[in-house]
Amino acid sequence: MTPHEGEAHHEGVASKLNWLRAGVLGANDGIVSVAGIVVGVAGASSQRSDIAVAGVAGLVAGALSMAAGEYVSVSTQRDTEKALIAKETAELRDMPQEELEELTQIYQAKGLDRDLAEQVAHQLTEHDALAAHADAELNIDPNELTNPWEAAFASFLAFTVGAALPLAAILLPGPTWRVPITFIAVLIALVITGSVSARLGDAPVRPAVLRNVIGGALAMAITYGIGHAIGLAI
Repeated sequence: MTPHEGEAHHEGVASKLNWLRAGVLGANDGIVSVAGIVVGVAGASSQRSDIAVAGVAGLVAGALSMAAGEYVSVSTQRDTEKALIAKETAELRDMPQEELEELTQIYQAKGLDRDLAEQVAHQLTEHDALAAHADAELNIDPNELTNPWEAAFASFLAFTVGAALPLAAILLPGPTWRVPITFIAVLIALVITGSVSARLGDAPVRPAVLRNVIGGALAMAITYGIGHAIGLAI
């Protein structure tokens, strides 16, 4: 048994942390955007049905928009990855010696001497030439290309979970307490998401939380003020 057996590879851990951080940020978007919508409508109307319709519409539209945007973005990335792999496959077929030399020079640039770099390049090429070149040159694993459907679903789910909090917070209490309770619930949630995203990114927690809370508070205050002004005008 090796000392690190069972330990996740660094790149795998980094990838999972990036996905988790993206999920937290997606939830944060859901919290702030739907909170702004429902608080703004609450400023104009005390009818629970009006707030519910606006909140649910904002949740569904936002989640679908996030999913569609992520699907398009990741699909483009996947297409690019596939094109690069196809190009690398053709180069390995048409000029294998040049590609072997290129791989050797890559490992020389990483600090190996010429003889060792040649040995590494030869052994990796014999094992799986495409995987070796894709990793060294493109930082791509041909067997684990990005999945647009997974990205779209993750974005949809993260946004929905985040958006459900302000929607529940404003619909459950009576008219008098709706907006204050929503403000408190949202700000607490933003403290949590700001803290988690900062920790996942190895960033200072306090500035991230303050930015998150201040931004969310301003968004709710502004939309409430606009909603209230419109409510008085009509």
